[in-house]
Amino acid sequence: MPDRTEHEGQATGGRGGGQHAGAGDLLHLVRSGRATTRGALQEATGLSRATVGQRLDRLFRAGWLREGVGGAPGRAGSPLGGRPAVRLEFDDAHAVVLAADLETRHARTALLGLTGEIIAEHAGPLAIEDGPQAVLGELGVRFAELLRKAGRAPDAVCGIGLAVPGPVDSETGRVVQPPIMPGWDGYDIRGRLRRAFAEQTGGPARIPVLVDNDANLMAYGEQRASYPQCAAFALVKVSTGIGAGVVVDGAVYRGIDGGAGDIGHIRVPEGAGALCKCGSYGCLAAVASGRAVARGLTEAGVPAASGADVRRLLEAGNPEAVGFAREAGRHVGEVLATVVTLLNPGVLMIAGDLAGTPFLTGVRELLYQRALPRSTAHLEVVTSRLGERAALVGAGTLVVEHLYAPKRVEERLAALGV
Repeated sequence: MPDRTEHEGQATGGRGGGQHAGAGDLLHLVRSGRATTRGALQEATGLSRATVGQRLDRLFRAGWLREGVGGAPGRAGSPLGGRPAVRLEFDDAHAVVLAADLETRHARTALLGLTGEIIAEHAGPLAIEDGPQAVLGELGVRFAELLRKAGRAPDAVCGIGLAVPGPVDSETGRVVQPPIMPGWDGYDIRGRLRRAFAEQTGGPARIPVLVDNDANLMAYGEQRASYPQCAAFALVKVSTGIGAGVVVDGAVYRGIDGGAGDIGHIRVPEGAGALCKCGSYGCLAAVASGRAVARGLTEAGVPAASGADVRRLLEAGNPEAVGFAREAGRHVGEVLATVVTLLNPGVLMIAGDLAGTPFLTGVRELLYQRALPRSTAHLEVVTSRLGERAALVGAGTLVVEHLYAPKRVEERLAALGV
């Protein structure tokens, strides 16, 4: 996703003052709700009525704006006086987005509207260890089926978002030394997914593809959907591995090369003798991930092969699973005490296979015991609201925010010839 400064602040002078606001800046003001009439746009940008009209005309011709709901004029008071003005709205029906969320043994795909609603979706087995060529090719097949199911043409798709369980360089869309994605390191994910989409659907070969870490996209989806006013939001996903996503001032925080949030590989004293998938000993994921809990249960005589198996055991109220999950939560809570002290988030969300009452109880026990009261005084510790759809919603939102950022809007309008 572009830096927040690329698509916020420009409409009131981000590119040298309001008088330089383009069509993309006006669209951003309408989408954000900051100015939804022609008069309000004039006031926000300082542009003349004629100039605002010319730039809005480009957006109408592209099919990106409409007047009122379903084309019916909506009326709003004008800040410049006079009769009520026609309300402008982003036309979210002109395009759709495809999204996919890859896990180690499973994948979810969805067709979404531009405001994040899921139009069609599919979930089924898909082993990430089969490698990027096969896995991304299968996603192309599933995307084609979703379009057929929804009765939408491939040309209606404006972009594709993909969530993967590993660190991602957001500039290139390539995963960087992913511990649980053998064969994916440095692979051209964007190029392969574009080809798979074009081959299976007959759609455009140069469609935009955005790739990010699954925890990042889960955090982004949950924050935008349920906590839009939270300026510092953190999500921890505990499934096969452990990862965190952080949203600050409405933008995903990734660090300098996509490595932010990889808390599963923080060393903890309790894991000194535990070998992690990354090859090191003592990582948090080696003692508190879904894989680690499954291993502990199996050794205790309760067979479990993955975090998904642990989730099923927890849903059935298995006492051994409850005990192991609570202990895993305590390990994670100890690490999160440091995370909370550093970030001072308003919301800490627990998500993934282990995100139930036993695990959350363990997290809270250690978090509130170890973190300073000042760091937790205004902290909400919650579980996921979007559930298994969180990364899909986040991926779709990432694509939309990228494509309708002011600078990108200007480029796309020029390409359309409007």
